[in-house]
Amino acid sequence: MISALAITFNEVQNVEAYLERLSFADEIIIVDSFSSDGTKELAEKMGARVVQRKFDHFSNQRNFALSLAKHDWVVFFDLDERINNDLVLEIKEKVNSQAQLDGYYVKRQYFFFNQRIKYSGFQTDWSVRLFKKSTCTYDGNFVHEEIKTTGQFGRLENAANHYSFSDFDRYNQKLTQYSKLQAEVLFDKGVRPNLFHFLVRPSYRFFTQYFWRLGLLDGKAGFILAYVHSFAVFKRYAFLWLKYRGIE
Repeated sequence: MISALAITFNEVQNVEAYLERLSFADEIIIVDSFSSDGTKELAEKMGARVVQRKFDHFSNQRNFALSLAKHDWVVFFDLDERINNDLVLEIKEKVNSQAQLDGYYVKRQYFFFNQRIKYSGFQTDWSVRLFKKSTCTYDGNFVHEEIKTTGQFGRLENAANHYSFSDFDRYNQKLTQYSKLQAEVLFDKGVRPNLFHFLVRPSYRFFTQYFWRLGLLDGKAGFILAYVHSFAVFKRYAFLWLKYRGIE
């Protein structure tokens, strides 16, 4: 028995494709942060159980979803990730296997619009997407939540496609949200932004992603991705600077 979980906010463009690929699950639960674009209504129409909760923290949001699951085995994919048939079969095989681990990493194949991004740092993009809720929980700061477990993890052979960059404006909004959350973390730690943060940190991110992580091999897409991610680093410290001046 498998529970499929997700957290959402204004994901109506992804709901249908996402839910269609989860028909193998015994229940589907979505924790929605009060979407205003029809996400909740469409998900409920397609048979998912939707519970709304005000967003405060990614780990808290995901752990709340875990508390609602009836079954020990859960799959926790994002709305912009697509599960193919081979991956579904492998998930079922692992859940029904006698030699079970406590969770499994899934490789994510990143797409920039319709182009597969093979480098730019995404070549090592593995995330835990199948696990037992009895031995696992989410922990971490506002943005970089991760699974904590008392058991052992393995890796699945089949990958999920990740279509995070299907709309430029929405992707920028997502990065802006992350920048704001990261600024919150730094503010709580008492970090004060200076020229090093504004000049060196964004440049280092661009250099690392484009050259060291081989983004240049992804062509124009690799350059654009390195640029928008380095600008997101700049925005992180701009938001931090604003917070110290009492401007949200």
